[in-house]
Amino acid sequence: MPSFNKYEYVSLSLYCLLGQTFDFSSFEVILVDDCSVDNTADIPKEFDPPFKFKYVRPRKNLGRSRARNLGIQLAEGEVIIFLDAEMLTEPNFIENHYKHHINDKNIVVSGSMHYRGIYTFLTSDFNSKQWEHIDDFVTRDPYFTFPYNEYKQNHQNSNQLFPLITKKDIDNNSFQNLSFPNWYFTRELNNGLNDFGVDLSNYTLPYLAFLTGDVSVNRELLDKVGYFDESFRGYGAEDWELGYRLYKNGARFLLDPSTFCYHQEHPISSNNFPEAMGNLHQFMKKFPEIDVLALALEHKPGLSFTQMHYVVSQYNELCEKHPFEYREFKQTFQTMLIKMIENLRDSKPISNLYDCNTSTELEILKQITEIKKLRLYALTNAFEALLESK
Repeated sequence: MPSFNKYEYVSLSLYCLLGQTFDFSSFEVILVDDCSVDNTADIPKEFDPPFKFKYVRPRKNLGRSRARNLGIQLAEGEVIIFLDAEMLTEPNFIENHYKHHINDKNIVVSGSMHYRGIYTFLTSDFNSKQWEHIDDFVTRDPYFTFPYNEYKQNHQNSNQLFPLITKKDIDNNSFQNLSFPNWYFTRELNNGLNDFGVDLSNYTLPYLAFLTGDVSVNRELLDKVGYFDESFRGYGAEDWELGYRLYKNGARFLLDPSTFCYHQEHPISSNNFPEAMGNLHQFMKKFPEIDVLALALEHKPGLSFTQMHYVVSQYNELCEKHPFEYREFKQTFQTMLIKMIENLRDSKPISNLYDCNTSTELEILKQITEIKKLRLYALTNAFEALLESK
């Protein structure tokens, strides 16, 4: 569990782990305090669990990748569960992860796509969209109306976190009443990802399930492919990059709804998006393969994970059946995908994605017409959407 300035959140997350059904003598929890300047350093004095607990604080801030790598190096177990600092767990969380690894050392188990959101603290740092959700959602439960009103009347001008949920609410499970489906992944699952089954059978981008908020993997697999790439700094893509290496080395991925967590919603940094685009660009340059480059299609034309799959499948089909044809089409498609993320990284509009002379452009248009005759419509539609950004 890496943590940076999330004392209140990680304290609740650790408290939740006290209720695990898994044998306390058979697991350990490692908290990597990445040089927080809040009260996180007090946790070793406040938290005395019945399981092995390691608190480590490096001399300087490491960032997400290096902090997780430090945790891996300190871990003694054969199965590693990555859990974000703000995740609340169900009592059978560890048990449900571990059971998949008993007889299968080649599996990656993810609960991240099924996580539920929850507001455990109120703060003036929430953005307007978050407050709109809170004002509508929290007041539906009379039990939580009192602390909500108390905050509104007496604390909303304070810069301190105001507790909406307490340890008592975790003990009696009343906190679950304030949880809600994560709209982003729920939408992806309902828009076709569920059709590939929990094992993502035949899905071309299974590594997308490797989200370090809630995912487990055998230690031997990590030792085989390497740990997190520490050149990734800031927010985003470092988990997918490791997931991609696991995928390319034969790991299988499983989406298990029973391993879900509750994500404690917190203020969102304005730096997240440009950092994410910078890291995504780094990921794409490191692995300029279509099953990585296609991630850009989420931003234009706004494809879902399932729609990306069909684009990747059809691109691969084109390359397999016509390895020496349509070179201009293939090269231009890859160039436009990378350029799009470069523009987003640099806060530029998605335009001028490719530059070519008139004869090359005419050849590309001719090739699009020919590829349409092959009925590869998902691919040509995505390509044409990017051409419109010229």
